[in-house]
Amino acid sequence: MTKRTKIDQELYPNGFTPPLPDNMTLMDITKVFPKDVYAKNPIKAWGQVIFTVISAVLSVYWLSVCPWYLLPLAWIFAGTTMTGMFVIGHDCGHLSFHKSHLVTDIVGIAMMSPLVYPFESWRIQHNLHHNNTNKLHIDNAWQPFQADYFNSAPAWEQAIMRNIKGPFWWLASAGHQIQKHFFLDQFTPEQQPKVKISLTFVCAFAATYFPLMWYFTGVWGIVKFWVIPWIIYHFWMSTMTMIHHTLPHLPFLPEDKWSDAQARLGLTVHCEFPMWIEWMTHHINVHIPHHVSTAIPSYNLRYAHNILKKHFSQYMNETIFSWKLLKDITSTCHIYNENVCYVSFEENTNQSNPNAGEKTTKPKKL
Repeated sequence: MTKRTKIDQELYPNGFTPPLPDNMTLMDITKVFPKDVYAKNPIKAWGQVIFTVISAVLSVYWLSVCPWYLLPLAWIFAGTTMTGMFVIGHDCGHLSFHKSHLVTDIVGIAMMSPLVYPFESWRIQHNLHHNNTNKLHIDNAWQPFQADYFNSAPAWEQAIMRNIKGPFWWLASAGHQIQKHFFLDQFTPEQQPKVKISLTFVCAFAATYFPLMWYFTGVWGIVKFWVIPWIIYHFWMSTMTMIHHTLPHLPFLPEDKWSDAQARLGLTVHCEFPMWIEWMTHHINVHIPHHVSTAIPSYNLRYAHNILKKHFSQYMNETIFSWKLLKDITSTCHIYNENVCYVSFEENTNQSNPNAGEKTTKPKKL
């Protein structure tokens, strides 16, 4: 694949990573891990739950007493705490939280229902992403748009697409949450009973929490204590998901060129965030080892990442979170292009209409 000839070395210090050797398998990668990488530590696991529950309580207290000019800080703290709740549910969905399936289901539902996120339907959809990471047309996380589809879409739909991969990228995961997780026809008859249980708990939370908040605090209370923190939670969800699998030089690959090992190690991104964010979101930013093996508990991801770097650093993509990074991705990674990975909406318009932007003059009257 021919890639862009220029790359920002500040944003992507390891540049264009080479593809994995054709004969390298996922087993070749995972065999470098010692057994203790997979070890479940109940103290650390339940410690994360206690930490997040305490953070949630502190969030509510802070929001209830802080003056208006400190509300943005309180909202960021609350929204990041909600992200930590999701990550604990995420570990439960991968069975890396506890040996008992019943415990993982209970904790997963308890952590994700306050986010109005049905645990079981998320788990099923999320596993599709892991099994098809960066596979064109199949991966259900942050796919690039296809030029033919975009160009033939009505103007209102093009406007939506431009916004969710542009200035409103931070709401993309909210749309994904609503679109992919609440409709039973997206799941097999065998999957539906557990999906219904998760949906029941989500509905029970919503039917209890929101009327009580309305009664005691009014509409502003719902916005203040839940809606704005929930939007900030989706800012982190959208941003992390986007960065973990979308850089201007990392492709989505058609099935005939895709390999599981390449996708998990070479097309997944590690992004360093400020330490307080990593702690509150339980190391989900350490993402490459998580894709190499979902059995690794979140508190072991940094350890596993360092092991991978000793053996495969030349294939691994790393970056550092910044607004410049977000701008580079959200202004570039729009439309799929097999030669340069992505073209922007503007480049696509110019390619579709070579005369776009040219000035025209009226013919002179005779």
